[in-house]
Order: sequence, then C-alpha cells, then structure tokens
Amino acid sequence: MIKLLQSSWSASLLGALLYLGTTVFVWSPPPRAADPVELPTETGGASWEFHNPEVDLLIEELKLEKEALARRGAQLDELDERLQVERQEINLVTQTIYQLQSQFDSNVVRVLAEEVPNVKKLARTYAAMTPEGAVPILKQLEETTLVKILASMKESESAPILEALGHLGEADAKRAAAISERLRFSLANPKDPKRAP
Repeated sequence: MIKLLQSSWSASLLGALLYLGTTVFVWSPPPRAADPVELPTETGGASWEFHNPEVDLLIEELKLEKEALARRGAQLDELDERLQVERQEINLVTQTIYQLQSQFDSNVVRVLAEEVPNVKKLARTYAAMTPEGAVPILKQLEETTLVKILASMKESESAPILEALGHLGEADAKRAAAISERLRFSLANPKDPKRAP
C-alpha cells in the first residue's frame, strides 16, 4: 500500500479528486438576475410622454450653454463695434498726420529754398567787410552756418577771413582748420550770375 501511495499515478489521481471535492464544496450557483425595473407610465398617456430627470438635466445644461453663447455673442458684437470706431479714429488721425507731414515738408522745402539767397546775401555782406571786422562776428556763428557762408564766397574773399580767424589764438586756429575741412567736402554752389568770377 505504501508503494501505491508513493507512485506518481496515485498522487495525480488523489490531487484530481481533492480538487473536484473542494470545487463542489465551495461551488455556489450564480445569483439570479434581478427583475427588470419597469418605468412608471401614466395611464392613458402616450408612450413618449414620460419624465426622466437625466433628460431634464441635459436640457437645463443646454439652456445654460445657449445663454452663455448668446452673452458671448453680444460681447463679441460690442467689441466689433468698438474696433470699427477705433479703426475710424485711427484712419482720421493717420490722415491728419499725413496732412501735417505734407505741410511740414512743403515748409521745409520753402525754408531751404529761401535759405540759399539769404546765405548768399550774408556772404556778400561779410565779403564787403574787412577780415578784421568780419571775424569777431563770424566767430559767434554756428560752424554749419559759417561753412555755408564761406562756401558761398569766392576763395579770394574767404581766405583772408580764415587767415584772420587763425591769428586769434590756438582754439580759433583749430576751428579754422575744422571749417576748412568741412569746406573741402561742401558742394560747390553754382556761380551767382549777378557776380563776376
């Protein structure tokens, strides 16, 4: 009998019997499905007329979303109106700026056109003076204006003025050199037809 219990066949058979016995002992039938819930219907009414709270919630949510969309649409319409008004204001300001720019440009051209005869007139005035009399006045002018005046003069008229300016001192000699350098790069003015070369 001990040999029989020690064989692999008997151990397999004993294991299978124990498994089946445990399964039968533990086995319980599955619970029965509950009876289906019947929806209450009103007697005498149509089958589509019933009350469902979930549908009511969905309808309420849709109403809230519709109201929110309507408010958002009204805000967007208001924003669009404001943008159109601001766009019109920007166009008006742009047109005003363009007109002012045009007026400014025409005034600058007019001033520049009037400057040339005035500079030539000043050049003739300072050329008529002695260099010793003209230098103290010219010394007070801005360098740009002084270059324009000297460029309008003949070389025989501007040379004595630069020489007199250079004799006043070292600072004035440096200024005369800077003015000479700028005269070198200035555009040659056309000859005045009234003045002989």
